[in-house]
Amino acid sequence: MNVLVPLPVLLPLFGAGAALALSRHPKMQRAITVAVLSAIVVLAAALMVRADQQGPQVAWIGAWTPPLGINLVADRLSALMLLVSAVVTLAVLLYSIGQGLTDDDSEAPVSIYHPTFLVLVAGVSNAFLAGDLFNLFVSFEMLLFASYVLLTLGGTATRIRAGTIYVVVNMLSSTLFLISIAAVYAATGSLNFAQLAGRLDDLPDGVSLTLQLLLLTTFAIKAAVFPLSLWLPDSYPTAPAPVTAVFAGLLTKVGVYAILRTQTLLFPDSPLSDLLMWAALVTMVVGILGAIAQSDIKRMLSFTLVSHIGYMIFGIGLATEAGISGAIFYVAHHITIQTALFLVVGLIERRAGSTALLRLGGLARLAPLLGILFFVPAMNLAGIPPMSGFLGKVGLLQAGLEVGGWLAITLVIGGTATSLLTLYAIAKTWSAAFWRTPEQAHDIAQSLAAPDPEQDSGDSGARIVRHRGHVHVGATAFGDREIAAARRVVDDESSDRDLHQLLRDGDLPSRLPAAMVGPAAALVGVSLIFTFLAGPLFRYTDRAAEDLMLRSPYLEAALNPDDTRGDPDSGARGIGGDG
Repeated sequence: MNVLVPLPVLLPLFGAGAALALSRHPKMQRAITVAVLSAIVVLAAALMVRADQQGPQVAWIGAWTPPLGINLVADRLSALMLLVSAVVTLAVLLYSIGQGLTDDDSEAPVSIYHPTFLVLVAGVSNAFLAGDLFNLFVSFEMLLFASYVLLTLGGTATRIRAGTIYVVVNMLSSTLFLISIAAVYAATGSLNFAQLAGRLDDLPDGVSLTLQLLLLTTFAIKAAVFPLSLWLPDSYPTAPAPVTAVFAGLLTKVGVYAILRTQTLLFPDSPLSDLLMWAALVTMVVGILGAIAQSDIKRMLSFTLVSHIGYMIFGIGLATEAGISGAIFYVAHHITIQTALFLVVGLIERRAGSTALLRLGGLARLAPLLGILFFVPAMNLAGIPPMSGFLGKVGLLQAGLEVGGWLAITLVIGGTATSLLTLYAIAKTWSAAFWRTPEQAHDIAQSLAAPDPEQDSGDSGARIVRHRGHVHVGATAFGDREIAAARRVVDDESSDRDLHQLLRDGDLPSRLPAAMVGPAAALVGVSLIFTFLAGPLFRYTDRAAEDLMLRSPYLEAALNPDDTRGDPDSGARGIGGDG
């Protein structure tokens, strides 16, 4: 048994118990949580090296004779996901400690925050290492429990509503997952991935297709693939900044990972590749159009999150080594970029009092470092050369061109258009929040609050047009909610103020806490590593994709963990075995 494999799951669970027992000692809770997450980073790095050099690492839990019992498998794909998730969660935890989130009992009781965060980390690790469907289901339930607690920290009405939406959607997803598991077991007599890889091939085509559709639908909800993504933009932005960051960066990728694992290992000759390609295209386009329409930075990033899930599904749908490699690279890149951006948005909210574009302006001059921290990952997200976002998209688009055909070419065109529209959405946000002056933003709020905004453009100089219930100011559209907010801002009797008024009244913090800026800056730096090490990382994802397409490295290691790793025929024997 490889003792390193279960540790990324066991350590956070033991740490959660210890943190809960030490609920009256916040400093010791922080020390335990940081130590556990730091240890997981080291373990994940060691597993990644061993998986790359020696093949998949397997651990059977409970001393059952394989293939009975629960197995955890760390191959190149899962080890990379484990390392990236460990780095991201450590940065988020340090950020939340710096924010003082865990010190404020009304916002985030320390006795709850640290144990719940560690359970979340254990669920993510278990999902990446799970060697069977039921263990993957257990991982999703661990994530659901921890997510609901973290989303509703503070117990505000907005967060309770968002948490309820999240729970209802995920309960439906869990129910569908249970039905899928029952159907898979009834048809094959096993839930182990390695055994299923052989037994599903022997099923009638209709049964196999039904099982695949059930699993794909379940994982598509987790991954926020359109149209199963409608819950996400309303659920994530309401949570505290570090919680939103880890959710947006990481949790949807667990769903993408599950799709990638099942499509390559269980359904390698999938008849649903075209369906995945269509879903990828619609997800990209609808997501980015939603992002353009937003007037809040958090919601804009939430929609870009949905949109860029489409790139990953595109790579999986291509079902080629180049496509899978590009998808793996893009998942790793996007986890760090999206998390870093949401951490920086948390800094914006702390510095300027809001993330609504209506209330922001002049941040580039007010907080230049904040401008740099936002600009770098935002340009990376948009895919500006030579950053890793550009390289990941080029890898996927090249894979699409190699496949050819009208559908793949359509995806290439759609992916290129989505990248350009992402740049437009980012540029619009940058112009409003960082470039214009706070006075100009306040003038626009005054114009919106006027009885007839088209007739009263104030001193902003912006062109104001009313269309279909929205007021368009330049490239930004404001709905009834934003117009009502504008009226509160200009109302002298209201306490609701924008950045211009906060600066005038001297009610803003003079500087951001270094303990918050440090982890956010470090994660932005980590995201740049993907650019500087893109060559070696692409070679690694190429090897991971080759393993996934061959299937034999995973199957040989999972079915014959002791002595048949090097036997090329052992995997085939094990697949057809009775188990």
